[in-house]
Amino acid sequence: MKAIALLLLVILPGTSMMALSTYYLFPEWTALTTSHKNFETLAKSPSATISQLFVAQSAENRHRINCFAEGVGVLLGMAIISIGIHGICTLPKTIKKRLISIILWVDA
Repeated sequence: MKAIALLLLVILPGTSMMALSTYYLFPEWTALTTSHKNFETLAKSPSATISQLFVAQSAENRHRINCFAEGVGVLLGMAIISIGIHGICTLPKTIKKRLISIILWVDA
C-alpha cells in the first residue's frame, strides 16, 4: 500500500509535471531563438530607433524568463520523481516485490 501511494501521489505527479513543463519549454525555446535573431538584426541595423530596440529587447527577455521558468518546472518534476523513487527504495523488500508484480502484472 505504501509503495502504491508513493507511486500514485509522488512519482506520477512528478512525471506529469516534468512532461508538461517540457512540452511548453520547446515552443518557448524556438520563440526565444526567433526573438534573439530579431533583436540581433535590429541592433545591427543603422536605421533602428531606440524604442524599436527596447521593444525587441523586452520581447527577448520575456521569452528568456519563460524558458527559465519552464526549465525550473522540469527540474522540480525530476526532483519530485527522485524523492518518490527514493521512498520506494527504502521500503522493505516484500513491499517492493509486490509493487513490481502489480506494475508488471505478474505473480510474485
